[in-house]
Amino acid sequence: MFEEFQKEIGYAFKDISLLETAFTHSSYANEKQLTRQCNERLEFLGDSVLGFVSAEYFYRNLSNLPEGEMTKRRAACVCEKSLFGFAKEIGLGKYILLGKGEEHTGGRTRPSILADAFEAVIAAIYLDGGLEEARKFILRFLTEAAENPSNFIDYKTALQEIIQKNPEEHLTYVLVSESGPDHNKRFEIEVHLNSNVIGSGIDISKKKAEQAAAKSALELMGIKV
Repeated sequence: MFEEFQKEIGYAFKDISLLETAFTHSSYANEKQLTRQCNERLEFLGDSVLGFVSAEYFYRNLSNLPEGEMTKRRAACVCEKSLFGFAKEIGLGKYILLGKGEEHTGGRTRPSILADAFEAVIAAIYLDGGLEEARKFILRFLTEAAENPSNFIDYKTALQEIIQKNPEEHLTYVLVSESGPDHNKRFEIEVHLNSNVIGSGIDISKKKAEQAAAKSALELMGIKV
């Protein structure tokens, strides 16, 4: 299994355990009572590496775009919808280790699971081979996506652009609750303007819930994006 995937992505791991962890969903780790971690920590790191590499790429290669447009286009390229597409390109779904419940409810094709695993793979490559190898892997997908941005609407950026006109105002996103089994999680996020709640959202991932919260805040303000 590992050999096939490494050929697919064009990178050979020195420490194969990193790739194994990147494939391990929390439902599998919990069910098997594994001593190794699931891929959530790698996902956290991979998100940051992806953020840096994509920001650098847009800065160097799309110098004609203003900051706001670069932000919107980059967000479209690294959103869950795009990462899900990238994961499907390399057949990532068939390699993920899932618990029985997640397996039986379609977890192998669930966008949030594949997008998270894709970020975990980025982190695994970064830890194993360094930033340059991670950059090569990311740019394989990013260069084309940057030229053909999706119809993704980045409500968080739109809200931030409005609020930052008043420097004394500050936005924060607060996780209010997390419910449901591993295969059907629901996250409730509130967006706060200073100490006031101005929007809330519930979705299957924190990123989506944050976007939903920002959208509700914009709607409350009567602003259509």
